[in-house]
Amino acid sequence: MSKPVPMSPSFVDEDLHNLRKPKPFKLGQFLYNTEDGTVMGRDRSSWAKIGIFYVAFYGVLAALVAICMWAFFQTLDPRIPKWTLDRSLIGTNPGLGFRPLPPVDNVESTLIWYKGTQHENYKHWTDSLDDFLAVYKVPGLTPGRGQNIYNCDYNQPPPKGQVCDVDIKTWSPCTKENNYSYHKSAPCIFLKLNKIYGWIPEYYNRSNDLPVSMPASLKTYIAEVEKTQPEKLNTIWVSCEGENPADQENIGAVNYLPIRGFPGYFYPYQNSEGYLSPLVAVHFQRPKRGIIINVECRAWARNIIHDRKERIGSVHYELLID
Repeated sequence: MSKPVPMSPSFVDEDLHNLRKPKPFKLGQFLYNTEDGTVMGRDRSSWAKIGIFYVAFYGVLAALVAICMWAFFQTLDPRIPKWTLDRSLIGTNPGLGFRPLPPVDNVESTLIWYKGTQHENYKHWTDSLDDFLAVYKVPGLTPGRGQNIYNCDYNQPPPKGQVCDVDIKTWSPCTKENNYSYHKSAPCIFLKLNKIYGWIPEYYNRSNDLPVSMPASLKTYIAEVEKTQPEKLNTIWVSCEGENPADQENIGAVNYLPIRGFPGYFYPYQNSEGYLSPLVAVHFQRPKRGIIINVECRAWARNIIHDRKERIGSVHYELLID
């Protein structure tokens, strides 16, 4: 009987090496293994369990977020801010704005500058005023404005649910038909007091109790109103003057339309549907041409603080008519 031939140690080592050698990684086979039908190492039942878990998890999470948002919105009123007056970021000191504004490519400027009396020279300014005043001329441009407009007066405030009308006819000659007087080198600038919900002005309605810093011309005007139309004393007064002595000499005569301030029956602002802020048209009748005139306009009420550095309660702009 023949003896078995012993295997060479080299063959044994080679077989053991082949057993230890890992199979090369194949991405396609990992993504889908045709031998056992797994996808990325998991069978269908495993993937189904994972899918059900995540659908349930994110579904519950979305439901919790929706419930929280619903509960949050129940605490809000679409017309009444949650934080008002001293508790709000706006505070209780309304700012003053002016129109028209310079072109958007020079947004930081406050200079109103045009040359001569030709239409192309002042077209930007009159077009800007047309756009700004459009909501005052066409009620349909303001949501909810129309049937609830009321002809207010100092002795006739608006009933609940109605808003005061702003009569654009009282701005003449600061009207579109008259090019807002820009063609006569006597431009009109419109002033607007910023809206603060629930803010009630405290009026300067006694001529013997006016601040020292108030311009003399405004003091005289208030004294005249006190004698002839005392019902109009509940007004937020307005003044526009040259900032420096030279500016005061060059600014010329200034007229305020329809009156020298914002009527008190427009306040307090309560975010009523269709509400529009009152405007004051400031007509510079004879400003000196060819020189920059620095103008500061102020709103006057006992609870309006003025700070020229911070531009609180006032607004600054410049006029230059070549």
